[in-house]
Amino acid sequence: MTTTELADHFEVVNPATEEVIETVAMAGLAETDAAIARAKAAFEGWRRVSPADRARLLRAFAAAVDADREHLAQLEVTNAGHTIGNARWEAGNARDVLDYYAAAPERLFGRQIPVAGGIDVTFQEPLGVVGIIVPWNFPMPIAAWGLAPALAAGNTVVLKPAELTPLTALRLAELALAAGLPEGVLQVLPGYGPVVGRRFVTHPDVRKVVFTGSTRVGKEIAAGCAEQVKPVTLELGGKSANIVFADADLAKAAATAPYAVFDNAGQDCCARSRILVQQEVLEEFLALLEPAVLGLKVGDPSLVETEMGPLISAAHHARVASYLTDDVSIHLQGKAPDGKGFWFPPTVLAPVDERSRVFTEEVFGPVVAVLPFTDEADALRIANATEYGLSGSIWTRDLGRALRVARGVEAGNLSVNSHSSVRYSTPFGGFKQSGLGRELGPDALNAFTETKNVFISTEE
Repeated sequence: MTTTELADHFEVVNPATEEVIETVAMAGLAETDAAIARAKAAFEGWRRVSPADRARLLRAFAAAVDADREHLAQLEVTNAGHTIGNARWEAGNARDVLDYYAAAPERLFGRQIPVAGGIDVTFQEPLGVVGIIVPWNFPMPIAAWGLAPALAAGNTVVLKPAELTPLTALRLAELALAAGLPEGVLQVLPGYGPVVGRRFVTHPDVRKVVFTGSTRVGKEIAAGCAEQVKPVTLELGGKSANIVFADADLAKAAATAPYAVFDNAGQDCCARSRILVQQEVLEEFLALLEPAVLGLKVGDPSLVETEMGPLISAAHHARVASYLTDDVSIHLQGKAPDGKGFWFPPTVLAPVDERSRVFTEEVFGPVVAVLPFTDEADALRIANATEYGLSGSIWTRDLGRALRVARGVEAGNLSVNSHSSVRYSTPFGGFKQSGLGRELGPDALNAFTETKNVFISTEE
């Protein structure tokens, strides 16, 4: 479709049942420009709200999210197919991120720099209107990761949710208004990427773009923003390695590996979709992995016991399935429901050619490839033989090896003897084509301010 052929409404579908659950109006160019104009007008007032009052409003927003946590979680189950356990964590994460950045307005410190002839001070000034483009795989927490530090720093936000998953973002906007945030400070604008997202890039009053999504689209956004020297934060694709050394706790490494890649049905940029196992323990690891994969509970995401839900859409299901060609060796597959819903079984591939598409490209589904390595150098060679560098895990009992390999892997977020990638209090982002800049933690605030230097002469 061309932009002139796009429908003005979008049918939101439950991926577990294929039922239409809501029809959402899609903003056109005029509505986008109007929202940006409202955000620009609101900026002058919002930036002048005292730090303590801005912090108070963000804490009220966090409290409103907390009170609505179960409702938000149920929306995410229905709209995105997330398991209820994951969705409850995600709603809590959105609350926690808002709480964390509520402390920022009163801590946006400048510096006093010693100079001759006067006093030199710096200020962290907000940018203005920030356009945030949110993906469909984790629509609620990723929205919070962008909007919370942007608002805390004194910016106003226009946020475009993914076409497939707008419901929690729309609810967050309602909660922000109910919590007392002024009109125009946070707006959620459902729309198509080529319309709303592209306008964020081209509109001169949007002073920064935050995008989470595919590397291909991220490159287009970066190129478009470069024409206005407009800063971007990009969190893009991943092809992360889960490196298991022979001295590791193999039982724990194998038991947790499925959750590192099959969580959210593999629709995760941080998914450890390549498992590298030291050659001498490969067979033992695969034997331990089998019951963990076969025991994974795939089904109705509204049930507490469910561990993996469906893929997001029929089109995405077809894309994931396209990687399982005749020349791909399936070691084992778990079970998935039949009938309605975009279900895909958890799938382990072995042996795998490290030059194959399934080993080099981001599948973004519940498919993991297992490959042996010989020693540390070989593990690093394989792990780094990718254009991506987002996350990864290292399993070993040798602390020296853990540090050597962690320093050697070209990725922004690594875990040793675990699979944790994201904490709201620590920086998150990628190397190479996995993105630019950092979200979360104290680093994110730098992405939403400019440093202003002021010299005050003391000479007569």
